[in-house]
This record gives sequence, C-alpha cells and structure tokens, in this order.
Amino acid sequence: MKIRIKKLHSDAILPSYAHGAEEDAGLDLRALERVVLTPGTAQAVPTGIAIELPPGLEAQVRPRSGMALKHSVTVNFGTIDPGYRGEIRVVMFNLGRADYAVEKGDRIAQLVLGRYEAVEWEEGELGDSARGAGGFGSSGR
Repeated sequence: MKIRIKKLHSDAILPSYAHGAEEDAGLDLRALERVVLTPGTAQAVPTGIAIELPPGLEAQVRPRSGMALKHSVTVNFGTIDPGYRGEIRVVMFNLGRADYAVEKGDRIAQLVLGRYEAVEWEEGELGDSARGAGGFGSSGR
C-alpha cells in the first residue's frame, strides 16, 4: 500500500521498519530536533512529517517498549485521522527521576496503520450475553 507523505523540514526522516515489513507492524518515528524531557512532564516532540491517509485507514502512534523499560520514557497513544494533514508530533512523558534527552534522529515511537469501520448508532435494548454487565475483574484474577 502506498501512502502520501510530506517532509515539512529537510532534516525530517521518513518512518521506516527496523526489521522490514515482514517482521514489524510498526514504522519507527524519529525526532526532528533535540528535546529535553524533565521528570513528570509531557512534551510534544516534532517529527517534521505529515501524511495523507485514505478514508477507512487510521495511524496509531504507539510507545517503543525499550524506551519505557530502560529509561521510563513513554508516549501517549494517539490516533491520526484521515482528515489530518498537519505535522505528526509525538507526546512524550518522562516517568523517571532524571532529565531524559531525546536527540535529533532518535526513534521515539512507532506508527501502526489500521483499518476502521464507520458506524451509525441504533438505539434500543441490548441482547443478552454470558458476561452481561460484568467488568473490572469479573473474569477473576
């Protein structure tokens, strides 16, 4: 599948698969510039790219597990809608106790594309199920 992408800055790096499309679901997003994340704060880190998704396709911004485990740095799960044409910025959180420097070109998040269905609500009674209204621990430990 081909998706239109635009570099908004000459230093931007296009998203890419670390191990190829056969092995990776997510494409790595890279930081456009150096950003220092202080503990307990969130900051939007620019990537310098914008994309044009067709209707029925969304892009999800997801964390990189190694950053969370090794550095206590994670990202906000985000959705990029087909109508959005602005710069992709990654909202990053420093959950650690020391400053964390995101360097220009660092892989900061993954971009995963997925299909979605448009829905129309039909108001009325709901059918029965084995689970019913059980939630929050209803399946046991």
